[in-house]
Amino acid sequence: MKFVTRYLVPRLIQYCLVVFVGLTVVFFVPRLMPSDPVLQTLYVITAQSGSINPEAAEEMANTMRGLYGLEAGLLEQYGLFWKRLFTGDFGPSFFMFPTPVTQLIGKHLLWTIGLLVTTTVLSWVIGNILGGLTAYFSRFRLLKVFDTLAMFIRPIPYYIMALVLIIAFGYLVPIFPIRGGFPIGVRIAFTWRTIWLILKHGFLPALSLTLLGSAVWHQMMRLVAQGVKDEDYVQYAKIASIKERIIFRRYVMRNAMLPQITGLTIALGEIFSGALIVEIVFSYPGIGHLLFRAILGGDYNLIMGIATISIVAIATGVLIIDLLYPLFDPRIRYR
Repeated sequence: MKFVTRYLVPRLIQYCLVVFVGLTVVFFVPRLMPSDPVLQTLYVITAQSGSINPEAAEEMANTMRGLYGLEAGLLEQYGLFWKRLFTGDFGPSFFMFPTPVTQLIGKHLLWTIGLLVTTTVLSWVIGNILGGLTAYFSRFRLLKVFDTLAMFIRPIPYYIMALVLIIAFGYLVPIFPIRGGFPIGVRIAFTWRTIWLILKHGFLPALSLTLLGSAVWHQMMRLVAQGVKDEDYVQYAKIASIKERIIFRRYVMRNAMLPQITGLTIALGEIFSGALIVEIVFSYPGIGHLLFRAILGGDYNLIMGIATISIVAIATGVLIIDLLYPLFDPRIRYR
């Protein structure tokens, strides 16, 4: 009963508040921006067809505001937003009208999940293992080399790493495609050839994310493990002549992994932020590239749809790890 009242209920309340405040901010911020999706659309039409009669342009603008649902007041739009949200409907996309936002997100989300989730988990595993080994077995030269490489790679921005890989493996040694998720004109089907082409196109984006992600996790784990290594119970274990590998696995890594597990959950929820730059550089057909187009076009509905998924994913991930944390850390169960 204490677990429910003191641990579960406060975290559920916090979860609901975070989602509510986050979605409210997502609704109002795009509408306070100077860009207007109707004017953006009229500008594109004017650029393609030449000059438009001012009266016709005004009538067209009013029609589009009605189609987009922007003729109502801000509070009324806010109420309609929550009503649509509970039905899983974010409305139509503005710059790809009348395609529903959910259809666009569903089409691009699989690409981001395949790329970002895989690279996030892979870099987390590689970085934590190497970081823990470097912190505990610092006398080995090979681990010192990995530590030096991580320190060199860590401050490199995503777009710089992406451009370096494009130059190296797209032009100097052209063995990998540098743009897109699959060749133009290829029909997506569940065949070995299609899988190979998708993996080949996604190799450079995945490599850039894995290298930078591994360096980040490596340094974080090394710092945490160094602190755990100096704890009294680790020193007592050494005095008791317990084998080094047992001390490393059961005492150092097990305790150092606790904050890293929380970090992994948050990182999985924040995959869209990492997707934005990498997908733009490589023209990868994921959710980050779609968000970039939505921001340029002032597509409120599409921005809200993508941001809503991101907010709910982060909040849900943190809630799940909070509820599972007593399984990893017995100290919480005894409080």
